[in-house]
Amino acid sequence: MIEITKMTGTKEENYALALKQVQAMIAGEPNVIANLSNVSSILNQALTNINWVGFYLFEKETNQLVLGPFQGLPACIRIPLGKGVCGSAAANQKTYLVEDVHQFPGHIACDAASNSEIVLPIVKNEQLIGVLDIDSPSTSRFDEVDQLWLEKIRDAIVHEFPNEMN
Repeated sequence: MIEITKMTGTKEENYALALKQVQAMIAGEPNVIANLSNVSSILNQALTNINWVGFYLFEKETNQLVLGPFQGLPACIRIPLGKGVCGSAAANQKTYLVEDVHQFPGHIACDAASNSEIVLPIVKNEQLIGVLDIDSPSTSRFDEVDQLWLEKIRDAIVHEFPNEMN
């Protein structure tokens, strides 16, 4: 079992430690749900000033994102592609760093306490798998440092995904 260490360093040090923990935790484990569950837990421990962290997985049959493993309050179960921050990140397959979600056109308020958000698409072999979504009760919580490290963590996750999903 991997020992999860409490994060007490700088932002970059905490992310570096979280990345190492994620890589060690999911290495060689083929179960996607188990891996995403542990990653959401690790990120919940690593990040300060957040109120939700988790995954939405793409469901081809409905062209929607469906709630996956997460840490936080209950959340929206389904999000259509192109709707809100998560649906937009998935549809455009690019990271969205939103300083004030209330200014984002079509924002879907799953938790009224959320004020900023970062959403990273998860894609493997040009196939949309889902998104990593992190919310904060503060505006402007996320920056380019968060984006850089979360993209590294996302890439580590993608590396362990099976080549064919769904």
